[in-house]
Amino acid sequence: MDVLITVTLVIVVALVFDFTNGFHDTANAMATSVATGALKPKVAVLISAVLNLVGAFISTEVAKTVSNGIIKEGPGGVDITPVMIFAGLVGAVLWNLTTWYLGLPSSSTHALFGGLIGAAVIGAGVGSVDFGVVLSKIVVPAVVSPLVAGSVALVATFAAYRMTRNARARGSERGFRYGQTVSASLVSLAHGTNDAQKTMGVITLTLIAAGYQGSGTGPSLWVILACGLAIGLGTYVGGWRIMKTVGKNITDVQSPQGFAAETASAATILISSHLGFALSTTQVTSGSVIGAGLGKRLAIVHWGVVGRIATGWVVTLPAAALVGGVAAFIASTSTVGLVVVAVLAVAGGVTFYTLARRKPISAADVAGSSTAPAASDAALAGEVR
Repeated sequence: MDVLITVTLVIVVALVFDFTNGFHDTANAMATSVATGALKPKVAVLISAVLNLVGAFISTEVAKTVSNGIIKEGPGGVDITPVMIFAGLVGAVLWNLTTWYLGLPSSSTHALFGGLIGAAVIGAGVGSVDFGVVLSKIVVPAVVSPLVAGSVALVATFAAYRMTRNARARGSERGFRYGQTVSASLVSLAHGTNDAQKTMGVITLTLIAAGYQGSGTGPSLWVILACGLAIGLGTYVGGWRIMKTVGKNITDVQSPQGFAAETASAATILISSHLGFALSTTQVTSGSVIGAGLGKRLAIVHWGVVGRIATGWVVTLPAAALVGGVAAFIASTSTVGLVVVAVLAVAGGVTFYTLARRKPISAADVAGSSTAPAASDAALAGEVR
């Protein structure tokens, strides 16, 4: 198949991934604000979509990590081909759709990197991946960032309830809700600076691999704009399934907790974006919500839900790598193989969409006050006094 056609196909699939990243990660910014009633669902996703687009233009450090760091470059250029990148994206998109259907806030970041790593290993060998960069800028931030964000949210929530006498002081609840409008907006802006850049990096890597762009260069303006629009549009669609999990099922989120969680998330993501760390914004926000739950009652977190989320975190990268590797093996055989992978990817997407339509979750299911399910851990919970 002509290289230009393959590159075009990769760019299209990359933007599809960016779109799925948008609706998959809407919950990162707006779940707690919607759950506490600080923002209406449709207003929340509109604000988030616009700020995701704006955030895409703020920095390109993460994009450079993706395009120039993970895949090794040699004298003749990168060792990965557009076909392999296409296969990796297929793995990432299918995993995103799987976890979206399950309402599981897994990492789109790790799905993307897992897919690319699996495809690169199968197509170009283990030596094509710089595992030092993977460890320092992906794995380590994945472990540390949710702990840092969760700790900050825990302390901030504890302090907020202390200062406002468990949020019962006159006007305090309303004040925190107004504050959530700002803090949730900051998370959306931060999300754009981190997650939109990952797709920019993939497209840039494809253009370098195909010889359309010089080795070591950053994303072009049209790439930044296209990725910003794709993730913004996906965000506006609204990932209600995952938003329900983050906003209602992890802990019974109230406005002071939501404000603390969102502020901790925004700070962690923005600092990491500046340093070029391609961290998982999903893990950061989930860690913040857990910390906020602990900060209020010291134990009122539904650990069964947290366990499911943690399992998803652990499984995401290897699962996407497996799908990406298999897709690379098939797509690299011939043009027919490439077409087969494309058809299977479309069929998978249609299947998940059809299944989701049978048990729809809408904005109405996540709006208003949080109603987290009862858990046996709640019996051990004690109000901060």
